[in-house]
Amino acid sequence: MLMRTLLFRPPGAGPFPLVIVNHGTVQSAALRAKLRHAEFLAASEWFVARGYAVALPQRPGHGDTAGPYFETNSRTGGCDDADYRRAGLATAGSIEAAIRFFARQPFVNKSGIVVVGQSAGGWGALALASRNPPDVKAIVNFAGGRGGQVAGRPNNNCLPERLIEAARHYGARARIPVLSIYTENDSFFSPRIARALNEAYRAAGGRIEFHPLPAFGSDGHSLFGARQGVAIWGPLVEAFLKRR
Repeated sequence: MLMRTLLFRPPGAGPFPLVIVNHGTVQSAALRAKLRHAEFLAASEWFVARGYAVALPQRPGHGDTAGPYFETNSRTGGCDDADYRRAGLATAGSIEAAIRFFARQPFVNKSGIVVVGQSAGGWGALALASRNPPDVKAIVNFAGGRGGQVAGRPNNNCLPERLIEAARHYGARARIPVLSIYTENDSFFSPRIARALNEAYRAAGGRIEFHPLPAFGSDGHSLFGARQGVAIWGPLVEAFLKRR
């Protein structure tokens, strides 16, 4: 199905390297229906200033894109049957659809696609890495994961061991370089969970650079979307992409 997508691009005809930025999610259908289109303006400006076109698709089941929601953590809605591997791959499917569309556009250099994701979007980016799409040269994961803040309570996670096992599954298949950024005061994924997730991904064979950062603001989960966060993550991302 079609996804509503925002596009920012530098002046000129290109072709430009492309960044596809992927938003988080919520399990409540009512909240998803009202979800505003994530613009990540400060981050988008940062990438455009460096010559990238930036696409921000709104995935199915969210906001104005609407339609069916494919990314549920469990089939029953409960914690006991949480399937984070399936949820991440569903997100990856939507990201792949955006990649296929933009790779055909004349203003895109299809050999230079970077996938960026925050929260559930970051988790979907890690899942996408396990499929090794040929046009993607790098992935940047900000606070990726699923099952955080059960019942809306900070630092309350549903079966994090399943999240770690799913990361191991992805890492065993992934060959795309990943930069992975988490903060000390992330209310969805604690440093313990973040470290275990990234170590499992790397131990299974995934090419991942894990950067645990100090606390940011009142909740480090917002680092990527905050204008003040760009000065923190920008140098890490710039150095990582230059090495690619």
